[in-house]
Amino acid sequence: MRGLVSQTIPSRPPHSQQETPSRAEEDAGSVREREMRGEQVVVDLAYSELDRQLAQARHSLARTEAQGVSGTHQSRGERDAYAVHYSSLVSSLEGVEDRLVFGRMDMSTSPDDASDSGSSGRVPTSASGSGRGMGGSSPVTDGGRRHYVGRIGLQDAQHREVILDWRAPLARAFYQATASEPMGLVRRRHIDTRARQVLGVEDEVLDLTALEAGQVPSGSSGTAVAAGDLQGEGALIAAMSSARDGRMGDIVATIQAEQDRVVTSSGRGVLVVQGGPGTGKTAVALHRVAYLFYSERERLERSGVLLVGPSRTFLRYVEQVLPSLGETGVVSTTIGDLVPGVRATAQEDARVAELKGRSLWVKALERAVRGLQRVPDAPREIEVQGVRLSLEPDDVREAASRARRGGKPHNLAREAFVIWLLERLTDQYAAATNQDASDADTRAWIREDIRTARDARREINLCWMPTTPQGLLERLWSRPALLEQVAPSLSEQERALLRREPGSALSAADIPLIDELAELLGPSEDAQARRARLEARRREDLVAYAAQAIESQELGGGMVSAEMLADRVSQGGPTLTLAERARADRTWTYGHVVVDEAQELGTMAWRALARRCPVRSFTVVGDLAQYSGPHAPGSWGEVLTALGTASAEDAAEAQGRSRSQSRHRARSRSRRGRQSGRSRGGSTPLREEALSVCYRTPATIMEAAEETVTHLGHPPVYPVRSVRDLPGCLEVTDLSQSPQGAQPDAWASLLREVVAQESARLDEQVGAGVGRIAVICPSPGRTEALLRQDPDLAAAMEAPGGDVLRSRLLVVDPVLSKGLEFDVVVLVDPAEIGERSAGDLYVAMTRPTRRLRVVSRLPLPRGLEARPSGR
Repeated sequence: MRGLVSQTIPSRPPHSQQETPSRAEEDAGSVREREMRGEQVVVDLAYSELDRQLAQARHSLARTEAQGVSGTHQSRGERDAYAVHYSSLVSSLEGVEDRLVFGRMDMSTSPDDASDSGSSGRVPTSASGSGRGMGGSSPVTDGGRRHYVGRIGLQDAQHREVILDWRAPLARAFYQATASEPMGLVRRRHIDTRARQVLGVEDEVLDLTALEAGQVPSGSSGTAVAAGDLQGEGALIAAMSSARDGRMGDIVATIQAEQDRVVTSSGRGVLVVQGGPGTGKTAVALHRVAYLFYSERERLERSGVLLVGPSRTFLRYVEQVLPSLGETGVVSTTIGDLVPGVRATAQEDARVAELKGRSLWVKALERAVRGLQRVPDAPREIEVQGVRLSLEPDDVREAASRARRGGKPHNLAREAFVIWLLERLTDQYAAATNQDASDADTRAWIREDIRTARDARREINLCWMPTTPQGLLERLWSRPALLEQVAPSLSEQERALLRREPGSALSAADIPLIDELAELLGPSEDAQARRARLEARRREDLVAYAAQAIESQELGGGMVSAEMLADRVSQGGPTLTLAERARADRTWTYGHVVVDEAQELGTMAWRALARRCPVRSFTVVGDLAQYSGPHAPGSWGEVLTALGTASAEDAAEAQGRSRSQSRHRARSRSRRGRQSGRSRGGSTPLREEALSVCYRTPATIMEAAEETVTHLGHPPVYPVRSVRDLPGCLEVTDLSQSPQGAQPDAWASLLREVVAQESARLDEQVGAGVGRIAVICPSPGRTEALLRQDPDLAAAMEAPGGDVLRSRLLVVDPVLSKGLEFDVVVLVDPAEIGERSAGDLYVAMTRPTRRLRVVSRLPLPRGLEARPSGR
C-alpha cells in the first residue's frame, strides 16, 4: 500500500529456541500414542455411563408424562414431582456432552478424604461419585490412587466412581497442586478430547521422587510413563492459541491456582474479582457460580442466581458456559432489562449515564413522590348528585398523615387516604340530605355515589395522585421546573443534559430509577392487583402441598423444588423454569448475584441489585482501569457503597470498640441503610481478589496498552503480566501525515484493504473462515457501511441466524466490545477513542488474542507512536 507509514512493533524474544526433534522425542511420540489409546478406553467408559443414565432418565420422563393428568390431586402432584425431577436431570446430563472428561490425577496414596469427594447434593443417579462407592473399588480409580476429573461426577450401576466432579473436594488438587505443595498428587494429566475422541494427553509431574519410586499408578496403557515423556505446550497455552468461535468457552480444564482460589471461595458477603484484560475474570465468575451451586445447592436451588452483564451481546457470548458445567438455574440480564415489562432501547452519552447513576436520586425521587401528595390551600367544592360538599385542607392533611403511618408505598397508601376522605365526605352528605349516617347500608350507598362522582375523583386524585414509575420519570425529564424542584443540587447544564421529550425511549441508566420509583410508588391497587393477591395465597397453599409430595417421594436431592412443582400443578402443563419465574417477578430475591463489568454501575444500579439479594451474597467482577465514564472510581469500596460493604480490617476494628459505641453506630447505620436500600448498613463483609496474569493478550500489545493509557493520565491501578508473546502481534499504520488520511475515498479504500489483509493473514494461520476479527472504531455505523462496499467483507459480516457473534467480521465500538475477545482487532483512530475515554481505549486495545492492527488518520497517542528499533 503506497503512502502508508506502517511499523510492526517487535515482540519480546521467546524464552527458548526450537530444537531439532531428538530420538528421545520420537520415542515419546510412541508413548503418547499408546497412552492416548489407553485413555480412550476410559473416555469410552465414561460416555457409556453418561449414555446409560441419560437413556434411563429419558425413559423415566416419557413414562411419567404418559400417565396423563387424570386422578386425584395427590396422584397428579406425585406424577408432576417425578416429571420435573426427570426433566431437570435430562437437561443436566445433555449439557455436559462436550469434553466430558478432561483430566486425570495420579495420587501417591489413596487420600483419606476420598469419601467426601462426591458430595454434591445431586440426585443419586448422577452423583458426583466418590472414590469409595457402595460397590467397592472401581477399576478406573485403581483403589483410590487414580481419579479422572470431568464436568460432572458419574458412578456406574454398582455406585463405583467413573469420573470425579471438578468441584468435588478431592478435585481441588487438580487445580491447586504445585511442585512445592503437591497435595498428594504425583502426576496431573490433561486429556484433550473432541466429539468423544481423545486427541492428546499431556503430563505434569509434581512429585518426581514418588514417580521414580513407583509410588504412582502406571500409565493408562498399563506401562510406566517416565517424567518428560508426555510434556507439551501445555493445555493452557493450547487453549489460548485456539481460534475464537464467537462464544466463550469454559476453562474447567485449565483453571489456574489464583483463579481456583476465587472459584472455590465462600459465597458469603461481597467478593470483588479485580482483573485486568484477559485475566479470565468472567470465566472465573461463571465457574464460581457452578461451584456455589455444587457446594450450596440447598440454599440456591429455590432462589437461583442472577447474572448481570454489560450488554445482551455479552450475555449471548457467555450463555453456553454454565449449561456446559451442568447448571441451568441462572437468570441472565442486563441493567437495561432488569425490570420486567420495561425495556431500555435508547443510547445516551456516558456523562448522562453517570449523572443518572448518582446517589442524589435517592432523595430526589422521594421528593418527586412526596410531591404527588398535596394539601389544597383552600377548601375545594365537590358536587355529588346535586349536593355541594367541601373537601377541607385539614381533612386532607389528616388523611395523608394517617395513610403515611402504615409505611406503605404511595399507590398502596392511597387506599387508606381515599377511604378516610370518603368517610368525612359521607358524613357531610348525610348531614346535608338528612340521612341516617349510622346506618351501614345508607353509608355504603352514599360512599359509592361520592366515589364515582367526577368532581370527587378529580379533587381526591389531585391531592394524592396515582401514577406509574415510567410516568413520573417522564415528567421529571420533560419538565425542567419540576426537576429543579426535586433535585436542586443539579446545575443548569446538568439539567439540560437530562432533558427529554415526552414519549422518549428509556435508556439503561433509566431502569434503576424506574426500579427505585417502583419501590416508592408500589403497584396500582386495582382489581388486577387484588386478583394477584388471591393467586399468591393460592400459590402458597400449592407450595406447601408440593413440599409434602416431594418429601413423600424422596426427591429432595436438589433437582426439584416445591416452587417448581407448584407451577406444574397450578398450570396443568409444563413447569415454568426458575429463570422464567424470577425474570417475570420484579420483587424476586436471589441467593447470589454476579455482576460483570461492575465498574460501570452507578449507585442507583447497585441499590436495585441490593434489593434483589437481601443476604448480600455477591460476586463483583471488573477492572477499574476499564471504566468508560468521565470520572473513574478510585476504589471498589467507592463503587460498592450502596451494598453497605466493610472490609475485613474495618470489621475487626468495629468489633474492638465498646458496646455502647457499637449500639450508637448500629442505630446510625440503620438509618443510613434504610436511606440507601441496604438491609444491614455497613455490615456486609467485602473481600477483594486481584487476578494478575493475562492469558489472552500478547505481552507486546499489553505493554503498549498500559503505556498508552498511562500517558492519557489513567495508569492501571492493577497492572497485569502476559504469559506469552507473539512475533508481529502489533502493527501501527499512521496516516496522520499522509494525503490518504484526509481524502474520504482514499481512506475508505485503504481501510477495506487493511481489513482484507488481516483476514487473509488469519486464514493462513488457522484456516479459511476460521477465527474472528473485530473492527473497533468510534463510529461503527459509518465504518461498517464503508467496509460493506467490498463484497467479500460484506459476506464476512453476515450474521447466521441473526447472531452477530457468529459472523467472521464484526464492527463495534469499544463499549460493545467489553468482555469479548477476538483473534484479530483492527483499531481505528485510537486518539479519538482515548479523548472520549481512556478506559474505552484500554478495552479496545486488549481484545485480541493474536494481533492488533492500528490504523489512524489522527496523530497517534503516546504509547502507540513509532518505537525505537529492537523494542
